[in-house]
Amino acid sequence: MNHAAYMREALVEAGKAYALGEVPIGAVVVLDGEIIGRGHNLREKLLDSTAHAEVLAMREAARNIGDWRLSDAVLYSTIEPCAMCAGALVQFRVKLLVYGAADLKAGAVDSVIDVVREPRFNHQVAVLSGVLAEECSEIIHRFFKELRSK
Repeated sequence: MNHAAYMREALVEAGKAYALGEVPIGAVVVLDGEIIGRGHNLREKLLDSTAHAEVLAMREAARNIGDWRLSDAVLYSTIEPCAMCAGALVQFRVKLLVYGAADLKAGAVDSVIDVVREPRFNHQVAVLSGVLAEECSEIIHRFFKELRSK
């Protein structure tokens, strides 16, 4: 798998969120080399605090394959997932999470807590972190810098 290429697709999704004034986080779900789900933050637009990029991408992927189990799928996220999204990764049975930038305040994979590898759960998610971390971090930093300057 070309992790960088799929992370660039997640960055495209993050750009869509940025253009809408949403926190620029993007995600894609890949199965057998094909993107089957895409998502970007839509919390403000949908007035829905669960409308995170990762959750939206997994919902679309499940609809596209006709199964909530994403057992052989890889989720690419531009940022380390929060507790809700990490829990959803476990519930959707995702095989591998690949993320770009760490989230030192709310990351629920490596930074604050580790939800996806909790051995007491009936499913654990493998993790690869730091893919295109600089690009993934830069878009979020730019967004908040612009927001603070307004």
